[in-house]
Amino acid sequence: MAAGVVSVPIPNDTYNLGFIGAGKMAESIARGVVKSGVLPASRIRTAHLGSARRAAFESFGVKVFDRNVEVIEDCDVIIFSVKPQIVKEVVLQLKPLLSEKLLVSVAAGVKLIDLQDWAGHSRFIRVIPNTPAAVGEAASVMSLGAAATEDDGELIARLFGAIGKIWKADEKLFDAITGLSGSGPAYIYLAIEALADGGVAAGLPRELALGLASQTVLGAASMVSKGGKHPGQLKDDVASPGGTTIAGIHELEKGGFRGILMNAVVAATKRSQEFSKR
Repeated sequence: MAAGVVSVPIPNDTYNLGFIGAGKMAESIARGVVKSGVLPASRIRTAHLGSARRAAFESFGVKVFDRNVEVIEDCDVIIFSVKPQIVKEVVLQLKPLLSEKLLVSVAAGVKLIDLQDWAGHSRFIRVIPNTPAAVGEAASVMSLGAAATEDDGELIARLFGAIGKIWKADEKLFDAITGLSGSGPAYIYLAIEALADGGVAAGLPRELALGLASQTVLGAASMVSKGGKHPGQLKDDVASPGGTTIAGIHELEKGGFRGILMNAVVAATKRSQEFSKR
């Protein structure tokens, strides 16, 4: 790894943002950044040869090149949003051009120590977003590499803040973060489907049951994130003595509902740890 590399400040008002990898996650981030006004589309670049992916980015004003090299040459901040199994190959291929860039990876399970080694410098930031990025409601976490500055971190926080909420954490926590927020949306999809099935079993039309279930989960999540009350207190507020809610909660507790969710997060965390060791 190169030593003594000075991190040249990124010019906030003029920097260009490039995506290496033009998939759905890159598109979600780019759309969020443009929609929020953090960056105009005219300062965002990516590269792809496929007409569908090119059209997706060009539809909201992003410049699409034919080659990744062109993206690197034209940008100050580079987000690697390729599949984890090809990150090494892509970074090594572009290494000669990366020395003065602020680099970001959203590839699951690929550690900073490896990313920095492949790039030849440590001005790297690793971010774990999740799939609700597609609707601007991502839960993202970032960890800064050895040469990434606080200003670099703030810049990336603004970018990913455009697609949801972002936290900073030590990379050693990333497997657990993957188990909770990375895999967590799937647990909630199961819960929404099950609530809707319960509604159907109780006599509701399917469409109404699904609409009520999804809006109920959305509303409950908003109460926790915006209301300032502990979820236990919010639960108590709904559960009146001898009422319908406490009867339902009793059934959930008999089935080990909380323990099952906890076990799901722990199991996903262990699986992530297994991937990280490969």
